[in-house]
Amino acid sequence: MKRNTILKILNPILGILLINQILTGFFHDIIPHKAFEILHEGGGILFAIAVVFHVILNWGWIRTSFLKKTLIVKK
Repeated sequence: MKRNTILKILNPILGILLINQILTGFFHDIIPHKAFEILHEGGGILFAIAVVFHVILNWGWIRTSFLKKTLIVKK
């Protein structure tokens, strides 16, 4: 599977997991404890794993955009 195809699947999943984390964090008093454990804690683990894959797939862009080597010219 191509990198861009994987990212087209992974990015919406990341968005859904992020929204899940935000909503379950805000409404943790309303949500039953067992559901909170599954949704927030389990979702957080999945979110972290998805972020790692996202960074791996975009590492080339990260390297060229943020980790550029600067040339120092001595006179």
